[in-house]
Amino acid sequence: MHEIGVAQNILDIVLNQANIHKAEKVNSIKLVIGEFTGIVQESLEFALETLKKETLADKAEIIFSKVKLKTFCSKCDKTFIMNGKFLFQCPHCEGNLEIINGKELYIENIDIE
Repeated sequence: MHEIGVAQNILDIVLNQANIHKAEKVNSIKLVIGEFTGIVQESLEFALETLKKETLADKAEIIFSKVKLKTFCSKCDKTFIMNGKFLFQCPHCEGNLEIINGKELYIENIDIE
């Protein structure tokens, strides 16, 4: 479960920013996660909830924003939302598909006080 390592990295970044800005607590952490990252949201949330205990982020709300896997076929110039089906061949012309969105994994916002 690589979500633990990802959670630790996220928490390190959040706490570092909180310290830089001399925050007393972290209210919320908003994360953007692409569908094609392989991250299981529930596992990441559990890891974050466990790791943030007894830190400035102890009571922080974790907010997730999911990004669907979106692909583009340069052969027929069409864009597709994959809807859970990770087939990388165009359903119209059988050309190869390029990933446009869905590999994101970043902290979008940290609310501190």
